Amino acid sequence: MNTLIRYSEEFGQSPWVDNIRRDWLDDGTLAALVETGVRGVTSNPSIFAKAFATSSAYDAAVAEMGSKDPEVIFEALAVRDVRDACDVLEGVYTSSEGRGRYRDGFVSLEVSPRLAHDSAATVEAATRLFAEVARPNVMIKIPATRAGLVAIRDVLGRGINVNVTLIFSLERYSEVLEAWTAGLEEAASAGHDLRTIASVASFFVSRVDTAIDPLLDETSPLRGQLAVAQVAAAYEIYQEWVATPRVAALLDAGAQVQRPLWASTSTKNPAYEELLYVDSLVAPETVNTMPDATLNQAAHHGHPETSRLLDPVTRAKTAGLLNEIPAAVSLAEVTQRLEDEGVASFTAAYDELLDTISAKLNSPTR
Repeated sequence: MNTLIRYSEEFGQSPWVDNIRRDWLDDGTLAALVETGVRGVTSNPSIFAKAFATSSAYDAAVAEMGSKDPEVIFEALAVRDVRDACDVLEGVYTSSEGRGRYRDGFVSLEVSPRLAHDSAATVEAATRLFAEVARPNVMIKIPATRAGLVAIRDVLGRGINVNVTLIFSLERYSEVLEAWTAGLEEAASAGHDLRTIASVASFFVSRVDTAIDPLLDETSPLRGQLAVAQVAAAYEIYQEWVATPRVAALLDAGAQVQRPLWASTSTKNPAYEELLYVDSLVAPETVNTMPDATLNQAAHHGHPETSRLLDPVTRAKTAGLLNEIPAAVSLAEVTQRLEDEGVASFTAAYDELLDTISAKLNSPTR
């Protein structure tokens, strides 16, 4: 059996690809990835910025657009890409119904990172984008900032699929679970069909080790271990939360669980195993979204049976490493900084993207 298919069929974890490109949609690359076991797609401003800057696939479409506003042009082209990707994943979405407590086959589209601290504007943008894509398997990405939490609850309450992104701490993850639960309760009160509302919570992984390792002694056994330890603890929180009476009532009404999604799972430190944040994070009812190179490695060299999260004893031991962090290192400060940097990075990428579109608009070849 193909290794990517093993992740989902044997272990209940969905491999998603963290990339979207117009040429992948045009030449069948995304469809081929789906055939090999990819069950979803994520995107973000950095991914779109790279696609627009390195590919000529958007040039003709930009030239044909009637608008001169780069943001309007980007949104129109991003909606087109995501809509087409949703169509490629339609078979996965349809066939996953009734196979468990969640559906698969989703494609994510992020609201402008400029709105990360504006709840009302985020809700408006999420509602608009969901309507414009007009596919049941689109997820709107909203960052888990303070303002984002308010928007997440509201958007879910409107019956809209949500991918909660930029989660770095266990405390924020617990708040995300509360926002999801409250949002679904509001959706139920409003008469929405809970069976159609999907959500994932994107917990970022490798960036935690990248940020904490330099703060530890060079000989510390915690180096390269704390990101996985956070994931182990987060999965424990997830399992406890979905067993609560509030969530049980929602599940009885047909709701899907909000799956944990492991993001930023490429290995940044060359001294670490290249699949450190893949094989060690396999667990039921989770997603791992991987960039191209990591996805390729998982497809050819993955060993999901080595998972640390399937065994309760190993998982508890791994999560216990968080208690060994030196007092001089504040995990709370590190994760808050990572959230701030994540928003700033996506905003910078978004600005770069709009500059690229402006340059294409002003190209003398137009």
